[in-house]
Amino acid sequence: MPVRQARPEDEAALIALDAISWSPQSGFPSVIEAGHREQYSFFSADNPPHIHLVAVLGGAVAGYVRLKPPTPLPENAHVLMVAGIAVHPSARRQGVAAALLTAAEQYAVERGAPKLSLRVLGSNEAAIALYERLGFEREGVLRDEFLIEGSYVDDIAMAKHLPAAGRRAGHE
Repeated sequence: MPVRQARPEDEAALIALDAISWSPQSGFPSVIEAGHREQYSFFSADNPPHIHLVAVLGGAVAGYVRLKPPTPLPENAHVLMVAGIAVHPSARRQGVAAALLTAAEQYAVERGAPKLSLRVLGSNEAAIALYERLGFEREGVLRDEFLIEGSYVDDIAMAKHLPAAGRRAGHE
């Protein structure tokens, strides 16, 4: 499945993808609501096209992954974080998310990042299973971190350590 860097002309497709792909199990209702407003922009100064990879299925954008350092601190710049991943509902269970995460891993390796991290809601069991199948490990759990639709939901930190030059001994 082709995965490429996002382009500015992908914005309308990515806005539509965001509008249809999120649910309270996979995202935050407040963010979902913001995405339905007319002034919503997918790309911004903090989220430019080049930090997104898109999967193309049947000539259309079927999913994306956003990759960026987890914090603005230079001490944390060696880590890349999956700061968003979405797959169109009609493209699910077709390997889109796995292709995006495999491409994200390659993107991180090419940039010398020894670690690819992500956070996932404890209620998103399908995503957790996929991440574990692809070699991500749980690094921590923030219990009852979010209150979503009247239920407390854990925030699970996961990561995959990558082959990269300059790794410290004992952290492989």
